Amino acid sequence: MKAPQSILTTWRKFDEFPMETLTKAWFYHRADNLRQRSVSQMREHRMQYGISGNCFDLALWLLDEFQRDGIQAYPIGHDIGTEDAHVAVMALDENGQRYLCDLGDQWLNPILIDVESEDYSNEKCRGFFPAAEVQIVPVEKEIEVIYHRPNGKISKQVYVIEPIDRDIFLEAAEYCQNHVNEKPLLEVRKPYKNEIAHWEFYNWQSFLSTTDGIFHDSPLGKVEEWVERINKMTGFRKEFLLEAIRIYEDM
Repeated sequence: MKAPQSILTTWRKFDEFPMETLTKAWFYHRADNLRQRSVSQMREHRMQYGISGNCFDLALWLLDEFQRDGIQAYPIGHDIGTEDAHVAVMALDENGQRYLCDLGDQWLNPILIDVESEDYSNEKCRGFFPAAEVQIVPVEKEIEVIYHRPNGKISKQVYVIEPIDRDIFLEAAEYCQNHVNEKPLLEVRKPYKNEIAHWEFYNWQSFLSTTDGIFHDSPLGKVEEWVERINKMTGFRKEFLLEAIRIYEDM
């Protein structure tokens, strides 16, 4: 179910990239016109502030890197053009086999989705998603991902696997970047014991999801305290964090 090295080489470039909406709110208040950043802007902001972006940002950037590395890839998603939209990338190996690449949900590795492949398995797989085993189940022109948590909880997500037209994708990206939810969100993959866990900051709470369970951080009351905690977990520059978190505080 694992992707070949050619796809993994590009994917690994994003190991230290969180998915976050802090940049979305920050850039919304800075942009004069288009609020979906170009890949060149994202690279510049990464160098200057250490930041990454939301699922649209990460999909655009990953697509650009795949193109640079000679890997065929295209955007996919669901609920496109709504506030519930989520996007990811489908990458193809040299034999045309497709691999789901989802930085927006902070997957650990791309995963094979072609049921006709001799490498495909519908069994629960480890090493693809933090603190969960996953199953890939085909449903017509969609795939269903079933997440099996250590506590026995099961959740599902459906991906439409047909390519999204680039113009439609960019329109949906602009729509998304113009609608800022009042609850800040940041997700990042972090080493924990012998695994890669998932640390999340959402709606003024933070916690670590592991195969040992969920560990909640102590509550914080001041913006400056959140700046310190998030800086420690992500490396985002403190001046950026102070500005972005204050935007959410005002909301």
